[in-house]
Amino acid sequence: MLTLALSKGRIFEETAPVLAKAGIRPLEDPEQSRKLIIPTSNPEVQIIIVRASDVPTYVQFGAADFGVAGQDVLLEKGSDGLYIPIDLGIARCRMAVAVKNGFDYAAAVRQGSRLRVATKYVNCAREHFANKGVHIDTIHLYGSMELAPLVGLADAIVDLVSTGNTLRANNLVEVESITDISARLIVNQASFKRKRAQLQKILSVWQP
Repeated sequence: MLTLALSKGRIFEETAPVLAKAGIRPLEDPEQSRKLIIPTSNPEVQIIIVRASDVPTYVQFGAADFGVAGQDVLLEKGSDGLYIPIDLGIARCRMAVAVKNGFDYAAAVRQGSRLRVATKYVNCAREHFANKGVHIDTIHLYGSMELAPLVGLADAIVDLVSTGNTLRANNLVEVESITDISARLIVNQASFKRKRAQLQKILSVWQP
């Protein structure tokens, strides 16, 4: 039995067509079902539904043999114990810095300056600003990031941006792109050795 870790939402939706090419179709819709373990049309493959940020943990510790995780999660949490063979090129967006419209970002990030940054990507934000010689006080939030500059909680946010519509709707502007993000196929290293033949049949569908 192979166990695939997926999160609900965009990654699940964009992964499903590729799985179908490998003959794997979930027998229940995770958006409708309360089940966290979903059987598939392939009796040798089951899907577990977990939070996006937890996918690497389930794969790393062998609770899942493989999974699909956003590069943002891998950058933030690290990828020890994971084999990452393929950039799937799905769930594309970018990690970026945004501020309230009218905020003088160029002046605020001069060498040796200090900023308050709201983000759930604390490690990524610290590394980015450290490379610029800017000190930051991080404010760890899990949602509604755009609110932080509007109410004076933070000078800037580091978050994922796709269309930028949410930023514009809240009078924020993107001032710096940190890195492009897409979803990656991740595999438990021990599973790749023990179940290589089974995994390779599925992985070959994603190979360029």
